[in-house]
Amino acid sequence: LSDYVGKPIFTSDRIYATNPVGVVTGLAWTSMGGAVLYIETQPAGRFVKRDKKGGKGDGSEGEGDSKGGGSATVRSTGQMGDVMRESSQIAHTFARSYLYKLQPENDFLETTPLHVHVPEGATPKDGPSAGITMVTSFLSLAMDMPPRSDLAMTGELTLTGRVLAIGGVREKLIAARRSGVQHIIFPKANERDYTELPQNLRDGVQVYFAQDYDDVFRIAFPQADGENAS
Repeated sequence: LSDYVGKPIFTSDRIYATNPVGVVTGLAWTSMGGAVLYIETQPAGRFVKRDKKGGKGDGSEGEGDSKGGGSATVRSTGQMGDVMRESSQIAHTFARSYLYKLQPENDFLETTPLHVHVPEGATPKDGPSAGITMVTSFLSLAMDMPPRSDLAMTGELTLTGRVLAIGGVREKLIAARRSGVQHIIFPKANERDYTELPQNLRDGVQVYFAQDYDDVFRIAFPQADGENAS
């Protein structure tokens, strides 16, 4: 087909067809428009494999941008700016408290040093809107549970779990559509911005609006309700 019509004008930003554990799809607003942004989290250093309900990571402290209790540290790479690195610290603190409420026996985030990476490291990245994406990545790894792979999200998070408004709703929606994402989480505070967009941009995607992180968790981990209830 490319012999007749040429190479595709737009290429997908997607790296994963199905997101593995610890990888969550976010949305970014850059000087070139919207883009899909992956948050990848993996254990750093020595690590003891745990079962799905929790367990210990017996990791060395290693390097890290944030630290709090035990050997829990977060190392970040991928040319994150100062604001984004602060978001990773906020996300780590919140994820630890949120995991304790979900699975009190799961001390993975208390004892395991983490490495957070945003691919395409040659491109600088900054801004607070990856907060909910980072928390979801941390929880996915800690619970050994992949997030739904057809979902992208964007939203700043406070230490108490409130989801704050972001910019670039139009650009981020276009980026999600270009990548074939069918479900998107926006902050509740951006609902008006979304409804003012042309209908042709809103067709074909399911958009959810989150006021706090509980709203995000229910959408990102629909399989968690049954497991936590068991």
